[in-house]
Amino acid sequence: MSAKAITEATGKDILNRHLNQHGAGAATCRFATVNAETEWSKLSIDHPWLLTTPLVVKPDQLIKRRGKLGLIGVKKTFDQVKQWVGERLNKDQKIGNAVGKLRNFIIEPFIPHTEAEEMYVCIYSHRSADTILFYHQGGVDIGDVDAKAVKLEVPVDSALSLADVKTTLLKAVTDASKKERIAKFIYALYQTFADLYFTYLEINPLVVTADSLYILDLAAKLDSTADFICRPKWGEIDYPPPFGRDAYPEEAYIADLDAKSGASLKLTILNRNGRIWTMVAGGGASVIYSDTICDLGGASELANYGEYSGAPSEQQTYEYAKTILNLMTSSPKHPDGKVLITGGGIANFTNVAATFQGIITALREFQPKLVEHNVSIYVRRAGPNYQEGLRRMRDFGGTLGIPLHVFGPETHMTAICGMALGKRPIPQVASVEFSTANFLLPGGQQAQADLKAATSDGLSPALRSTTAQSIKLPPISADESDGVANTNNHQQGNSNGSNLNRKFFSNTTKAIVWGMQQRAVQSMLDFDFICRRDEPSVVAMVYPFTGDHKQKYYWGHKEILIPVYKKMSDAINKHKEVDVMVNFASLRSAYDSTLEVLEFPQIRTVAIIAEGIPENMTRKLIVEANKKGVAIIGPATVGGVKPGCFKIGNTGGMLDNILHSKLYRPGSVAYVSRSGGMSNELNNIISKATDGVIEGIAIGGDRYPGSTFMDHILRYQADPETKLIVLLGEVGGTEEYDVCAALKDGRITKPLVAWCIGTCASMFTSEVQFGHAGSCANSDRETATSKNKALQVAGAYVPDSFDTLGELIHHVYGELVKTGRIVPREEVPPPTVPMDYSWARELGLIRKPASFMTSICDERGQELMYAGMPISEVLNKDVGIGGVISLLWFQRCLPSYVCKFFEMCLMVTADHGPAVSGAHNTIVCARAGKDLVSSVVSGLLTIGDRFGGALDGSARQFSEAYDTNLHPMEFVNKMRKEGKLILGIGHRVKSINNPDVRVKIIKEFVMENFPQCPLLKYALEVEKITTNKKPNLILNVDGVIATAFVDMLRNSGSFTSEEAQEYINVGAINSLFVLGRSIGFIGHYMDQKRLKQGLYRHPWDDISYVIPEQYN
Repeated sequence: MSAKAITEATGKDILNRHLNQHGAGAATCRFATVNAETEWSKLSIDHPWLLTTPLVVKPDQLIKRRGKLGLIGVKKTFDQVKQWVGERLNKDQKIGNAVGKLRNFIIEPFIPHTEAEEMYVCIYSHRSADTILFYHQGGVDIGDVDAKAVKLEVPVDSALSLADVKTTLLKAVTDASKKERIAKFIYALYQTFADLYFTYLEINPLVVTADSLYILDLAAKLDSTADFICRPKWGEIDYPPPFGRDAYPEEAYIADLDAKSGASLKLTILNRNGRIWTMVAGGGASVIYSDTICDLGGASELANYGEYSGAPSEQQTYEYAKTILNLMTSSPKHPDGKVLITGGGIANFTNVAATFQGIITALREFQPKLVEHNVSIYVRRAGPNYQEGLRRMRDFGGTLGIPLHVFGPETHMTAICGMALGKRPIPQVASVEFSTANFLLPGGQQAQADLKAATSDGLSPALRSTTAQSIKLPPISADESDGVANTNNHQQGNSNGSNLNRKFFSNTTKAIVWGMQQRAVQSMLDFDFICRRDEPSVVAMVYPFTGDHKQKYYWGHKEILIPVYKKMSDAINKHKEVDVMVNFASLRSAYDSTLEVLEFPQIRTVAIIAEGIPENMTRKLIVEANKKGVAIIGPATVGGVKPGCFKIGNTGGMLDNILHSKLYRPGSVAYVSRSGGMSNELNNIISKATDGVIEGIAIGGDRYPGSTFMDHILRYQADPETKLIVLLGEVGGTEEYDVCAALKDGRITKPLVAWCIGTCASMFTSEVQFGHAGSCANSDRETATSKNKALQVAGAYVPDSFDTLGELIHHVYGELVKTGRIVPREEVPPPTVPMDYSWARELGLIRKPASFMTSICDERGQELMYAGMPISEVLNKDVGIGGVISLLWFQRCLPSYVCKFFEMCLMVTADHGPAVSGAHNTIVCARAGKDLVSSVVSGLLTIGDRFGGALDGSARQFSEAYDTNLHPMEFVNKMRKEGKLILGIGHRVKSINNPDVRVKIIKEFVMENFPQCPLLKYALEVEKITTNKKPNLILNVDGVIATAFVDMLRNSGSFTSEEAQEYINVGAINSLFVLGRSIGFIGHYMDQKRLKQGLYRHPWDDISYVIPEQYN
């Protein structure tokens, strides 16, 4: 939802900070808020006026007409206010059908005034303008404001003037001085309204005294999608739930997930103790599932409303499912058990298998509680990779221990609701109509044609209603005009006038795509290919964040290159044939990128995919598009499809669904919907009930879609090829009444099948915002029930419920065929399109040896795994760097003393001053202006037998000597005889008389903590011999770490002898020095940069030049 109500305190706080900046001349609103945690003594200290002023107190919980309900205390002392609040705090209050507890109150000073000083002001936004209402009388007895108040319309993208306010709104105000003050106030209020993205702002009363203006009662809504613009001015906004519904922490958690995700995640808890829980994919589908549950008598037991859509990740779906399952299993058990309906339409681009994997993980986690609460689960889903998703769900269901019923697109979308509520039998084996693999192979289409022909009436079993009741169909009169209707003098129904009465798409349409949406572009090209287009529909892409280049795509079997431009102007100027722009820009940049493309007259249609564009921006785009005769589809849409010609982005989903729904060739039925997900379901329903779709548009779920239902229905009416029109409306808004008017006045003469979703809204005791921003009824006229009745009265064919929509479409289509208005299309099989390798592999159709193998880390699941240990556990157990080394280097958790040993080695080897070769190289590189990685690598490359890299060699020499039972003296003599140095022995600076403290520390730790350390002791015996010869032939850091490391491998009990020897052979021991010294090298690099040292040049006097006397 975009327009969200805020508390009176929040609204007044915002006005206090911004209203008078525009010259309002209003008194600052003084107020204090109270709840159960309020300390009254502190409150009076923070607001001293509470003790000296008569007070007004009232609840602040989005309750309308508080005065009429007796919920305002007037002219009370501070003590009386405490008593008044105490009598009502956390007490149940019934308002209409809603029952809730009073928890939040606002206290304000009482402003002495007369009734004559009370006035009414309200501003609200709608599609084409902002409306300002003013009435010179205000207060609780104002009555019917709409009938009484004077209205002033401020068209979108227009300015309000003081003169307009005075001449239009303030005619009834005779006092010139008062009129001037009120006019300035209203002017300033409107500027604040517009600047801060309010969508509704009502003040009743506004008190105008001789010395000031006071805002007494206030109600307001903000466009929450403008948060990224207005956060600095708004501050942190807490949007309260409607009265009668408590705010739950789980709702806040999902809202936070939603805000951090590009997907859509919504959750509203309706009845904490209900037995019917839903987890539905898709904004439109979620409403339809709620409708169906309520129609079947489950309204009182419906526990929640919610949806997940927009391709959430496996982790996000897991978090969403986990939240719902936790709510479901933490409430009291129900004697009839509980049901979980995991449904959804046919997804356009969401990977069903990935989201189902998240749900399965959550179900596995809650399995004991699900059994305890006697939960039954019903699943219906389709879309990309749905076959694998359903397979995984079925396989998992066999291990869950509770009933889990799984269905695909062969089952009507809402059939599982009837099954879950015991109103419909549960089929034992579902008839699977198609599969991805079959449909993408030659001849795969014929099986589906045979399946449809096998039924007596051609109607899929999935579309037959749950009851045997027949649908009464009014006679369809012959329409010889075939698209020519009475459109004279009725252009007001079309926002762009005749500019939209044109075909948007053809089989030669060319488009530019804004955004690096490679999957969507490939989907468009594959659609073009199976439609037998001569050329691809996408000719260019625009992406400002890279330079001009080309991207590789497939056109059927061959590869093609599509240019990508940094600038829109370059793309337009080089591709004059383009007239469509598909805009995948984010909600933050969609406005600017669309405005930019509107400057180019060749663009006639723009599809805006992003959801959550601020409403003011959308309204300005609509105005600008109307001026230029450009059609906008969206925002918040998946787009649209013209079968056999063109599709927008991900519309229609995967190829298997496009083929199954016969979108590769035109049918006879055109539809318009708000929901993108439901448009795909409509493709499925219409393909089963008729000869298919001729065009389908999802106008988008926002409050102000760029084009309206009427815009597209009038296009369909004017198209001779369109024989039947389907409208899927929804609760909220009034656009459907324009359709009613057009049916009555003859602008629409073709048969229209219509249904508005959201009929369940009237059954809830508190207001529920459904998945789309525009799906919220602000009056009885905007309810789905009222719209469905009006459409039926106007002459549309309206089913009893969404369950029977497909059956009704089939019957109307059948009548059109009987009367000869439709001649069913002859089926032509489309060409086959090779499946992408990555998708075929994900579906399990092919296999290929992996290019890499890994056994230490896995980032694919819900969280990162180190050798099988989740990263959360790594952190919670505080295993430290040593523990991480043990997991990633050795694939196991080693004892704590080993981890401590690793950490000590890293600390003592981290650095040994700037003079050693590695540090020296790093410093020289840093001073030469090289980057961090290059400088550190130059230091690391010096590590070898002579510098730091002697650990492996030392380990091998000492191990071989010890393992062959050589006496230390024999070992020393042997090495001298062979002319080899004993690696790990000797130091340039340190000696027996000046020992290396690092060696001492490690040696003492190993002696004290290791179970056994025979090799270290052996090395110390060797040291006694070598230091007798020269005092600096001591066991150095390399030697002590190497021998201790071997002792750890052999004696910690964590490795077999074979494993220990393998680690020695592969050079693992040197790893500690490499890792430790990297810390020091990084330090030297940062030190040189910090000291701003210049280019290093070695001094001549430190170089011995040995040059031949003459050249031979």
